[in-house]
Amino acid sequence: MGRPPMPIGTYGKIRCYQTSTGWRATTYFRDYDGKTRPVERLGKTKAAAERNLKKALTERAGPSGGALNADSRVKQAAELWFTAFQAAADSGTRSPGSAETYRGILDRHVLPGLGELLLREATVSRIDTFLGSVRDLVGVSTAKTARSVVSGVLGLAVRHGALDANPTRETSRLEGGRKKGPRALTLEERTRWLALMDSDERAVRKDVPDLSRFMMATGVRIGEALAVYWDDVDLEAGTVAVDFTVIRVKAAGLVRKSTKTEAGERTLPLPSWAVKVLARRRAATDYPEGPVFPDALGGLRDPSNTRRDLRDARGSDEFVWVTSHVFRKTAATILDEANLTARLIADQLGHSRPSMTQDVYLGRKAVDRRTAEALECAFGVPENGDEEAQESTSDGESSPAA
Repeated sequence: MGRPPMPIGTYGKIRCYQTSTGWRATTYFRDYDGKTRPVERLGKTKAAAERNLKKALTERAGPSGGALNADSRVKQAAELWFTAFQAAADSGTRSPGSAETYRGILDRHVLPGLGELLLREATVSRIDTFLGSVRDLVGVSTAKTARSVVSGVLGLAVRHGALDANPTRETSRLEGGRKKGPRALTLEERTRWLALMDSDERAVRKDVPDLSRFMMATGVRIGEALAVYWDDVDLEAGTVAVDFTVIRVKAAGLVRKSTKTEAGERTLPLPSWAVKVLARRRAATDYPEGPVFPDALGGLRDPSNTRRDLRDARGSDEFVWVTSHVFRKTAATILDEANLTARLIADQLGHSRPSMTQDVYLGRKAVDRRTAEALECAFGVPENGDEEAQESTSDGESSPAA
């Protein structure tokens, strides 16, 4: 029986020979195609030649050589994984916001906690202990994001042949107590909320009332609302194109980027009361080519700052639970109460689900007009402008949405 081959990514005994100009160090290295090849390096001294050879072998075996093995460290796999993710974000196939989030999770948690482990040492129990520590020290949400990052890193190691399976998949579920059900604003709460916002001078100055109306009329995310430009609004047709979102990218500032998925790019019909709100804003704007909801200088508005403005406006009493996402839940609840299908509601919100069949075989760009018709009654009184609707208002006053 012949001698068994060296493990892939390893080398044999180093031999050194003196030459006319110095020293030559040589050995055999088993490459990742299974072939064993001679590798040599020169140096002025024997020690220098051996150091140069060992450096070359390390580079050949490590990530910089384009591959990982079981003895590579987790931090090496992590950098390879993140480099690929960042390239995808730069090309537009991944979100720049996700890249920034993952980089932070890597630097603050994953690399300090697992980075020095060899890949073969990244066992289910070690990863489970690490994720449990993050959950206990920081929180379930951060631990879940860390789990996604670790899974991505070790998934790359599997693809490189350094691991047979991804151990992250066998770790315990991360749970943080009973989940609260989604809460939306009722009709009475919607009316009181807008009355409160309209009477608050600071909230009006920060555009909270109209932004609230727009988000309840469409169900869009706050970043999507702030990314809408006047060119995206067709007042005559009563529609708004939602193709972008606003995020803050490190070293680049606020960026208007395309939505994460094709399903997120959609044209939404607007209830008539929302068209009136936008028409009023369009007539009064100093920035007709800019965002519908701009910052003080007419540029893109920071979603984080806008959420803070919302928190300041809601106070600490009745509406302390209201966040920007509540308006999205409110729109969805109104549509559900109008007995619209889950597919129509998913289209309105920009979700690719609930059905793969519907996603793949139905062409969906403009959402059904019935969503706007359902949202007409968001504040109890249709705002369709006809005499019959006006006569149905007992006190003759318009809805608080206008």
